[in-house]
Amino acid sequence: MTIETPILITFVGYLLLMMGIGLWAYRATDTVDDYILGGRKMGPAVTALSVGASDMSGWLLLGLPGAVYLGGLGEAWIGIGLVLGAWLNWLLIAKRLRIYTELADNAMTLPDFFEKRFADTKGLLRLVSAVTILIFFTFYASSGMVGGAILFEKVFGLDYRLALVVGSAIIVSYTFIGGFFAVCWTDFFQGCLMLIALLLVPVTIFGHPDTHASIDSLEPAMLSLLSDKTTTIGLLSLLAWGLGYFGQPHILSRFMAIGSVDALPLSRRIAMSWMWLSLAGALATGIAGSLYYATEPLTNPETVFIHLAQAAFNPWIAGLLIAAILSAIMSTIDSQLLVCSSVITEDFYLKWIRPKASSKELMLVGRIGLLTIALIAGVIALNPDSSVLGLVSYAWAGFGAAFGPVVILSLFWPAYSRNGAIATILVGAITVVMWKQLSGGIFDLYEILPGFLLATLAGIVFSHISPASAEIRSGFARFKARL
Repeated sequence: MTIETPILITFVGYLLLMMGIGLWAYRATDTVDDYILGGRKMGPAVTALSVGASDMSGWLLLGLPGAVYLGGLGEAWIGIGLVLGAWLNWLLIAKRLRIYTELADNAMTLPDFFEKRFADTKGLLRLVSAVTILIFFTFYASSGMVGGAILFEKVFGLDYRLALVVGSAIIVSYTFIGGFFAVCWTDFFQGCLMLIALLLVPVTIFGHPDTHASIDSLEPAMLSLLSDKTTTIGLLSLLAWGLGYFGQPHILSRFMAIGSVDALPLSRRIAMSWMWLSLAGALATGIAGSLYYATEPLTNPETVFIHLAQAAFNPWIAGLLIAAILSAIMSTIDSQLLVCSSVITEDFYLKWIRPKASSKELMLVGRIGLLTIALIAGVIALNPDSSVLGLVSYAWAGFGAAFGPVVILSLFWPAYSRNGAIATILVGAITVVMWKQLSGGIFDLYEILPGFLLATLAGIVFSHISPASAEIRSGFARFKARL
């Protein structure tokens, strides 16, 4: 039996488990509320790990260990920025968003919430928000499909297009069938597997004789958070990644779906513990790889986790650990597809086409919308070298700058107006796109920071030029009374 066979069998068993969860979730999905937000009855542990798994993607097992393998612990600053941003997101946003979205006529998507929060009878704010989400997430999901296909291609030697079809079909299937329940529960198991893998691999490798033999050759700079190459702009850019959390629709939807506000503190503690341990494991994996492969460097640094898993364990266990990479990719794509599905259902079909559509009709539309977005993303992903992959670097920044300030100002400032919110979204998105095209000097700063600041400023200025109505202020007062 070759090494590929047990890995393949382990992969298939894992994927069958994900499909089984999808079928179980289908039986628990009776209404459109269930399909989009799980009926707002998700438990704290499932919510916590679903937030973490849908957030980190393959970057946690491929990108970050690879960066540390090459550059050392100086790459940890991005993780520090993410931890701070995630903690503030749980602390400042989660409770308020959960309460306000339910108070705002049970809003189930961010565009739906914005429309009701700002009493936008014309629907312009909702339309701008929905279009922004669909554009960014279609390309984002496409890049994830490419990553999954490359993983299948490298591990099993499959043709790239066949790998793309197989991987995409699995992800779309359980999301299509089970909706939010399926996504959150698969994220829960995927998050557990990711954490186990990230802790088990480096601990095992650090105990290997080849690793001990290379310790003396490890450069001190590899273990330093600061080096001669560290710049102020570079440091700010890495820390600024944390700002992105405030505007990620697939993360914010988890806050909206938790069963009780009282469960949020426990959920936050679980989520942050998972995040700290996972990031520590990813950093340790990179250092372990630099020691283990000190004499025979890897051609592709981002495969360090895969190589270490195969070197440290028998093929059966290695197969399960490598499945953690697929878990990371799947847990992000399914969340993105579900957000797109909910936007199509709530913010286009129900708003503009069939305002009186039944719950079963909306679920059908949501599933068709999900399949449509997946097909478009899949077509774009047919070329693994597609330029769409360039958008991934600022998709996080785009959401963070366009929606982050809107979410914060909506939940904390009663004088925030509809025109201010529209200006925030447009200025944030446009700044990110334009800043990305420039280079050199201050323009090397990660685009989310200028985008976030200028979007916030635009929201404040336009809210003073076009003040919030009495209806908006009274709605905010009712929300404050519920806190």
